[in-house]
Amino acid sequence: MDRVVFLDRDGTINQEVHYLHKPEDLVLLPGVPEAIRALREAGFRIVVVTNQAGVARGYYTCQEVEHLHAYLNELLEKDGAHIDYFFYCPHHPEHGIGEYKIECDCRKPGTGMFKMAEQYYQIDKAHSYMIGDKLLDVEAGRNYGVHSILVGTGYGAAIYREQEASAYDFYAETLMGAARYIIDREQ
Repeated sequence: MDRVVFLDRDGTINQEVHYLHKPEDLVLLPGVPEAIRALREAGFRIVVVTNQAGVARGYYTCQEVEHLHAYLNELLEKDGAHIDYFFYCPHHPEHGIGEYKIECDCRKPGTGMFKMAEQYYQIDKAHSYMIGDKLLDVEAGRNYGVHSILVGTGYGAAIYREQEASAYDFYAETLMGAARYIIDREQ
C-alpha cells in the first residue's frame, strides 16, 4: 500500500495568484521544497490535486497548466524535492465554456482526482493526507477518506479564525508544519 500526501496547489505550494498560468508568476511559499522533500524522505508519494477553472473559463489552456506544473517541478528539484503526479480539474459547472462547462466528480470537493491517483497507487487511506488552504480542499480529503489538514497559507488563516475545527483533522500554519505533524504521527 502507498502512503500519499495530496496537496492543493495555489495558496498551499505557491503564492495565490488570480488564475495562475504563467511560469514567471509562480512563487513558491517559504519552506515548501523542504516540506515536500521531508515527506518524500519519510516514504510518502506527493500528488497535487488542483481545480483549474481558468481552463473552463477560456483564460488559459490545459497545455499551459501542464507547462506550469513541469516548471514547478523544475523549481522544486533545485532543492531536492519532487511532485510525483499532478491532477487538475479543468471544468466548471456554471462558468465553463464548451466541453468544460460540466458538473463533474473531479472538481474539489469531489473525489475524482483522488480516484485518478488510484491508477498509479494502491492508496492506504488510513495513512494518507490531504493538505490545502480552503474548505473545499479539506472537504475533498474527508470525502475521499483521508486525513485533512488546513494550512494557514493562502486563505487558510482566515478560515481557521472563522470556521469550527470539525471541518478538518489538523491545522498547521505552513506546509512544513503540516509535514512535521504527518511525519511525527506516522512514526
